Amino acid sequence: MHHMLPRRLISYWQHVRYLPLLSALTYSRWRTFETRSRALGSAIGWVMRWFPPARRKFERELLRVYPDMPRGRRAILSREMGRNMGRTLFEIYHCAEFQTQGKKFNASGPGLAALEAARAAGKGAIIVSGHFGQWEAVRAVLKARDLETGAVYRPQTNLHYQRRLLAGIEAGGKPILETGTIGTKALVRHLRSGGFIAILLDEKYAEGVRIPFLGMPALTSLAAAQLALKYDLPMVPAYGTRTGDGSTFNVEFEEAVPHTDSLTMTQAFNDSLSKRIRANPDQWYWLLGRWKGA
Repeated sequence: MHHMLPRRLISYWQHVRYLPLLSALTYSRWRTFETRSRALGSAIGWVMRWFPPARRKFERELLRVYPDMPRGRRAILSREMGRNMGRTLFEIYHCAEFQTQGKKFNASGPGLAALEAARAAGKGAIIVSGHFGQWEAVRAVLKARDLETGAVYRPQTNLHYQRRLLAGIEAGGKPILETGTIGTKALVRHLRSGGFIAILLDEKYAEGVRIPFLGMPALTSLAAAQLALKYDLPMVPAYGTRTGDGSTFNVEFEEAVPHTDSLTMTQAFNDSLSKRIRANPDQWYWLLGRWKGA
């Protein structure tokens, strides 16, 4: 649709759509990191609660998994998810500052030792996660341990969001690679040279396979497992779960997924993330359209 519109008009609408977020970020810029984070979280929580299109989309996805959840609980959950995602967005946009919050990260799990062993052996590694909790906390923990980890990301169509988002993600560790053929080639070079990469595997992948996620078939990419098998690399699920008032994080590195076949390994990750979501449904981003087209 965009290619049919004049470039100037596209730019105008991108400005308009970015203005609310810019205003929220600017309004609180002189306050503390925590206060600013909570402010954006509250704003997006309000949008999720009272903006009908967002609420309807959220409830449609939520009811797939929790068909019997009472309306009142759904309303609370939509607001809580909005707050968490608002804080996550703020922390990504200010990732350099977020990286300095080391005292807030409690790292644990056998996967961390597996990653340190891979680095000691000069091998690369793949860290898999989802849009759950604060996924950038995983890379923050690794970077603090001299295990800098790049990431694969999906570019945004809005140039303002894209600029801010990319700058934030780059602050968390390099290289940052786009999804697609070019990114894949660069990704292979990075892994073969002993690099680490983080991949969020819970987005719909049109060319993927239909395997269960939260109990329903979802189009899922097998690429992470295929790379792990082809280049004999550990594939470690890791999650940054918000704790307390949402400003501290349990960063857990699970056991590396056993090397079997790409389908079995990817299903193991789906099951791992599903378990996390069921334990903390407010910490997953329900607006991904995860089951669309499956």
